[in-house]
Amino acid sequence: MVAENYACAYREVVEILKYTNPDDVNKIPSEKLLLWLDNMKEDYNFEIDEEKPLSEQNISKEAKAILANVFKEYWATDYQKQRIEEKEKYDMEKLEKEKYEKYNPNDIFKNKKQINIETDNTSDNVAMVEYKESLFTKIFNKIKCIFKK
Repeated sequence: MVAENYACAYREVVEILKYTNPDDVNKIPSEKLLLWLDNMKEDYNFEIDEEKPLSEQNISKEAKAILANVFKEYWATDYQKQRIEEKEKYDMEKLEKEKYEKYNPNDIFKNKKQINIETDNTSDNVAMVEYKESLFTKIFNKIKCIFKK
């Protein structure tokens, strides 16, 4: 079972391909086309406004990703594929750098040491409180001792 959002995205892709050059559509393997046709949501209503360019259409993120993948795999020239791969590599490196800066193992341990130092300082200020029994508690405990024997 295909997720709801992908079923809608398949419907959008199939609808967009209806307005695409047939020579370009023929470059896509028939297995993929059949997959999209079989798994698309039939009752999802999606229409293309022919007067607007594709960039201005209301297309889901999933459908955009599918179309981008189709372009990269089947329609792009070698130069375009190379540029797309360079851009993807740059984006991944940038993401990894951000993750490293956010979750830097050296900084994580430094922060732990600072927290431990702060907690040690606060424990010096805490003093023990002497517990004193009230008169009634003392009497009650004495009576309990007598009955236990």
